Amino acid sequence: MRRLLTGLMGYSLRVNHKKIESGHRNPPKPKVRDAQFHYISDLRQWYRRQGWPSISVDTKKKELVGNFKNNGRAWKSAPVAVYDHDFPSDAQGKMVPYGVYDPEANRAFVNLGTSGDTPAFAVDSIAHWWQAYGQAHYPQAADLLILADSGGANSSHSRVWKYRLKKQLCDAHGLTVTVCHYPPGASKWNPIEHRLFSEITKRWAGEPLVSQDRTLHFIRTTTTQTGLRVTARLDRSTYATGETVSQVDMDAVTLALSPHDTLPDWNYTLHPWPTAEM
Repeated sequence: MRRLLTGLMGYSLRVNHKKIESGHRNPPKPKVRDAQFHYISDLRQWYRRQGWPSISVDTKKKELVGNFKNNGRAWKSAPVAVYDHDFPSDAQGKMVPYGVYDPEANRAFVNLGTSGDTPAFAVDSIAHWWQAYGQAHYPQAADLLILADSGGANSSHSRVWKYRLKKQLCDAHGLTVTVCHYPPGASKWNPIEHRLFSEITKRWAGEPLVSQDRTLHFIRTTTTQTGLRVTARLDRSTYATGETVSQVDMDAVTLALSPHDTLPDWNYTLHPWPTAEM
């Protein structure tokens, strides 16, 4: 039967293949998606030629702190006994890893939060990366390119995300910040997903995340043969959900925001002060 299936009928053991888009009422048309991918590629090349930083950002899957099963296998003399169910009530807490990845330098920073995955948390993470790493490695740069997904904490529709970028990066550091969002359903093309998060998952495969310190250790010791290096910090700040931005503050942001001609809902630039459009 096996020879019949494989030799004559072309069958083999296969896994499910994620190819069908879901979860979006009006998914972008292929031509629109393709145009955005080309636009992001062109901008990345432009920033590379100028010597300006471009970073890829996103939140990794939330993790429970405790003796819970972690998928994957690790070299052990005996299996590690873990809880038979992942009940949040058995956890010491939760962890929210927000990553900032610099593709050109192959360096990454992970802000390990213990509260909510909010726009405030996202922008705090990027601001900390800039203060601790970005401004030292790009001292001449006045422009920053951020590649982000369209949803979540860094949603293209989030007023808080744009307001805090303007306040904490543009105004606080004099940066001109350009944001390009990947189309809905296309987050797997965001460089951070396959250049950082996948490597962290491999690093702690089969290892229960029994404490925050152990989780930080796994993140900080994540490396690749291509030279990836990762730094991480624990963020104990409390980030409440439901933050809003007043219309007065949003009007000020709008004055400093320049939508691009190409797909303006996904591509825009925030300036330290109101100025002419790009």
